[in-house]
Amino acid sequence: MAQPSFSLTPSQDCGQEKPLLELQGISKSFGPNKVLNQVSLTVNYGEAVAIIGPSGTGKSTILRIIAGLLHRDAGDIYIKGQKRLGLIEDAQDPVGIGMVFQQAALFDSLTVEENVGFLLYQHSNLSPDEIRRLVDEVLDMVGLPGIADQYPAQLSGGMRKRVSFARAIMSNPNNPADHPELLLYDEPTAGLDPVASTVIEDLIRGIHRHRGCGSYIIVTHQDSTIRRTADRVIFLHRGKICWSGPVQDIDTTDNPYVRQFFSGRVEGPIQLAT
Repeated sequence: MAQPSFSLTPSQDCGQEKPLLELQGISKSFGPNKVLNQVSLTVNYGEAVAIIGPSGTGKSTILRIIAGLLHRDAGDIYIKGQKRLGLIEDAQDPVGIGMVFQQAALFDSLTVEENVGFLLYQHSNLSPDEIRRLVDEVLDMVGLPGIADQYPAQLSGGMRKRVSFARAIMSNPNNPADHPELLLYDEPTAGLDPVASTVIEDLIRGIHRHRGCGSYIIVTHQDSTIRRTADRVIFLHRGKICWSGPVQDIDTTDNPYVRQFFSGRVEGPIQLAT
């Protein structure tokens, strides 16, 4: 498999004092189920952060709230020091935020080109030829040259994931503010074999490395993905942060939640519903 090349423009926000992202006391309930309970966290420029924990503990919910796709019940969100009011369509964030969904979330009836270039077709004045050129560039960037005219059903699971990456990093060159400085990955290696997972993990790191101070948050259960893509780990359980630390500390911490999670033991503070 050909290795992808990268030519993304680095962010110019290196060294800024304010965090790229700050959550303060975020809470969210669905009916009687309190999914997030006063969660506070900070992501700085250039950070690669993994949010881990048992299933159903609010990890994907956090991503959707950060992306501006889901209302929070309480708490504040600051993007580059600017308080967000409402959802993403209510006011533009000071930096672009891209999201890669767990199931790729491609439009089956559209070609790869139409999927990757969707926002540009809908919200830019670029010509179809210009959009096609940009689509070809990002597809080459994620190691998928020559597939623009194919449909999602013709692609493997790993290829669909990479197409969703291409869509997430697509931006309008005539609008620098549109360039995503924060990427959100929701279980990007779920359901993939070990080789395909390694390709995706390398791609995540490669995009990050060539974005200057660009940051990302990744939600994952997969041990290799945690270790190969994260610099810092946040452990979430029952809507609260139970542990946070550098990825290398997951093997030495005595935190009982982390110990049980990585050992796979049934006995411990993590109790699944039966």
